Amino acid sequence: MRKIIFVSLTLLLLCSAAAAQQPAPTPGPLTFYYDYTVVPGKEEEFNNLIKTVGAPVRDQLMAEGVVTAWGVETPILRYPGGTTHLIWFSVANWAGVEKVLNGMEAQRAKLAAAEAARRVPRAMTTEERSRTAIDGTKTRDWLTRDLIAAYGPDTRPGVLPFIRYNFIKAKPGKGADYRRTWERYNKPVFDKLVADRIVLAYGLAQEEVKTDGNFTHFVWIATATMADADKIGPVFAADRARRSEKDRNEITEAFQDATEPDKARSMVTRSRIFKVASPK
Repeated sequence: MRKIIFVSLTLLLLCSAAAAQQPAPTPGPLTFYYDYTVVPGKEEEFNNLIKTVGAPVRDQLMAEGVVTAWGVETPILRYPGGTTHLIWFSVANWAGVEKVLNGMEAQRAKLAAAEAARRVPRAMTTEERSRTAIDGTKTRDWLTRDLIAAYGPDTRPGVLPFIRYNFIKAKPGKGADYRRTWERYNKPVFDKLVADRIVLAYGLAQEEVKTDGNFTHFVWIATATMADADKIGPVFAADRARRSEKDRNEITEAFQDATEPDKARSMVTRSRIFKVASPK
């Protein structure tokens, strides 16, 4: 008996050592979102601010390999108090976030210095234009991390996709279970949708800095057209239909056990700018 126990403990230690030697999974990219409420009638001014303040910084950092993607979106469905525009950028890590934020500060300072040097009477500065175009009291920032992300071959320049965000709230202590269930049953379907060029890109993400209790995870899905979005449901239905009734029930139970279905919410946006760095 002592020998058996010794052998068992030895195997356990060997397994533990092997597990410890496994490399930790590489953290997914970070995405910084700015939710803006633009004053009615000031949309064109807001677009001009993007072109002169944010776009040069993000484009330059994309050329340098810091920013991997960035875009501007407007929600399809509007509601009182809701955001009117989203600006986002993706980077590999926190150092990338810092470089973008520092670049934005430097750009604003550069513009302010140039405006002060011109000394045009009664001309509004960039900062003044920003304050008149944006309701700053409603601005909201988010920092999220992709747990899973995939970009297809059609995320090329000129494509302005529609993006659906599905917000999910996992039950306390069930976040890992939800991710495993999603990866097992949903990821293969989305990979097929990307391979078939129905979906341009997709991801499963969560807040890197927790600021909201209404959701724990969200899925984002980009399609070139709304007609492509129509094709997603049938592909999922076909995947479930090929399974046995027992398997379908197990999938349903797994998701219901890990999440609070009544807390699920969705948002659909239309891209106004959508840029993805070219593969190296």
